[in-house]
Amino acid sequence: MATAFSSDGAEVMQRAVIPAEASGRSPTTRLEEFYELERAAAFVSDNGFTKVALQFPDELLPDSASLASKMEAATGAKMYILGDTSYGSCCVDEVAAEHVGAEAVVHYGPACLSPCRKLPVLHVFGRKQLDVARCTEVFRELHPDPLAHVVVLSEVAYFHSLDSLAALLHPIYPNVVFSQLDNKELQPVPGLVKKFGRHFVVDSQHGLDNYAMFYVGCEGPELTNFMLSWNRCPFSSFNPQTGQGRRETLDVNRALRRRLYLVERARDAQVVGIVVGTLGVADYLSVLEHLRGIIQRAGKRAYTLAVGKPNPAKLANFLEVDIFVLVACPQNSLLDSADFYRPVVTPYELEMACNPARTWTGSYVTDFRHLLPGNTRLRNWRNE
Repeated sequence: MATAFSSDGAEVMQRAVIPAEASGRSPTTRLEEFYELERAAAFVSDNGFTKVALQFPDELLPDSASLASKMEAATGAKMYILGDTSYGSCCVDEVAAEHVGAEAVVHYGPACLSPCRKLPVLHVFGRKQLDVARCTEVFRELHPDPLAHVVVLSEVAYFHSLDSLAALLHPIYPNVVFSQLDNKELQPVPGLVKKFGRHFVVDSQHGLDNYAMFYVGCEGPELTNFMLSWNRCPFSSFNPQTGQGRRETLDVNRALRRRLYLVERARDAQVVGIVVGTLGVADYLSVLEHLRGIIQRAGKRAYTLAVGKPNPAKLANFLEVDIFVLVACPQNSLLDSADFYRPVVTPYELEMACNPARTWTGSYVTDFRHLLPGNTRLRNWRNE
């Protein structure tokens, strides 16, 4: 059930306590190893930080006090624990960190890897265990052709195991490509693909559309986001929690038709509510200004709404709004409008509805920064 627009705090007090095993840390894995204590402490000490915010999602909070104590002992810096973030826990909560005067943030757990506005950030994903032998077995079942062109993607918590997986697959599959985390020194090369904080290089002559995607992780918004964004590529996956693999059967064409239907709803709308779904992702203020501009040029009215995590009950308070556009990180952008009183679209969908120069090309965009000046996907306004 959706949370009401405001409450007396009883809902928070009544939340079920999350068991420690929900973190993904096995009983045999030491706290220091799972959370990469040595690397995190070096990040703090090497940069001379004296106040650091440690941000945890709900499932990792049981370990937060112990980890903060160990970090303080290792660095001499003051640690502040951030939890129950105002928006998605995959985003860095720079606002909360600034409230305590933090000089940097160590972000623990799942991450969308969206760039931040100001503060230095270290991501510690948690080193979840992956049965590499079983994953290899499943990959071979799903891709029996040794010459298959496949890109291997994963949840961030399994990145640490991809080198071991590559060591088993590359001798058999010479055309398999493994994604890596982005770094600032990355130089453009033919076939380079950069998206969602990851990069990989495909055969530029073969083309990305002729690759299959193999995802190591659980079903969720990240996988859906990948499938919509690379909608010409067939997907398969391996779930480390169950040890099972499968060919993904999400009807991507149907999902895209649903999103394009929402574009038509946005085109007919007269009043647009711009919902601020992040305060930490770089350029969010620029995209708010960009959206206000295209809404005005389309002859519509706009309201900007900051309501924290959006839910049906909150947005139902704005009856005069015909459609909402959610400015959030890629993982949190695709809300299912079925539960909402009015449809909720992405900035890309709103621009397709309002900007005659923005037409559907078959390439779906969930990162709002791709709509801003300086990006190759920018489409300047064109009068029809």
